[in-house]
Amino acid sequence: MRVRHLPTFVSVEPANFCQLRCPECPVGKRERASSLASSFMPMPLFERVLSELQTAVHTMQFYFQGEPLLNRQLPEMIAKAHQVGLYTIVSTNAQSLTCSTAEALVKSGLSRIIVSIDGFSEESYAAYRVGGSLQRALEGLRQLSNAKAKYDSRIRIELQVLRLKTNEHEWQWIRKHYKQLGATHLVFKTAQLYDYEHGHALMPSQAKYSRYRLTKDGTYRLHASWLRRHWVNTPCYRLWSGCVVTTTGQVLPCCYDKAAQHALGTLAQSTFADIWFGKKADDFRGSVLKKGNRIAICQSCNH
Repeated sequence: MRVRHLPTFVSVEPANFCQLRCPECPVGKRERASSLASSFMPMPLFERVLSELQTAVHTMQFYFQGEPLLNRQLPEMIAKAHQVGLYTIVSTNAQSLTCSTAEALVKSGLSRIIVSIDGFSEESYAAYRVGGSLQRALEGLRQLSNAKAKYDSRIRIELQVLRLKTNEHEWQWIRKHYKQLGATHLVFKTAQLYDYEHGHALMPSQAKYSRYRLTKDGTYRLHASWLRRHWVNTPCYRLWSGCVVTTTGQVLPCCYDKAAQHALGTLAQSTFADIWFGKKADDFRGSVLKKGNRIAICQSCNH
């Protein structure tokens, strides 16, 4: 189905690798890294994306698969996007969030930062954020709060917590104390699990906080609410309004294309507009409308 306008939001990938080994993350499991060399988005590539899209998009997300803060040019990239009036978002594990980095991010004009911490004891934290340090993450959160106050910034500091079996005993405590930890907002998210058919050690005991439901045959399936698709009544809006640009300049249809199976083109060979309005992109949008959740990357998506 043909699209008549450039995207209104774009995700750029500052780095395609991470220092953690989160068990349900393609990067942590090394599924993506096995076919890609670790890389940062070069500044010239970022500047080209910004130049081609700055009059069309209103939001630029600085994350996809890797840990964005590993790219030391990230604050400069954010500042460039901020200067042309874009709403900017970063998501981080906070392991590299030092005092100087926190101040650089706040001074860049960053609109919103998501800090992912999925456990508030060393045991519950280590159950998912394998290889990380809870104390380092909490210190990063405090540094952000200090920088926000120091520069009188309006930045939104969002603490994001996955609902897991390993941290469900902490949920009430988190609700009461997240502001004391330095966050301005708190968001709980259900976890996407890959090997869930026969249950999973990370699956919450309270079914309403899980994407998966136990069926009569003793196996787990995605809950009906997660199988709902906008294409049933209206098209999947994300394919018509946004996309991802990887560190190597590949343009992907959405953030669920973790392995870049449906790349629409590469900026090394074409302009963004030629890719976005091209036949490959049109054909993929059409296939989503026709096939719906028979496309693998759509099966875990609720957009």
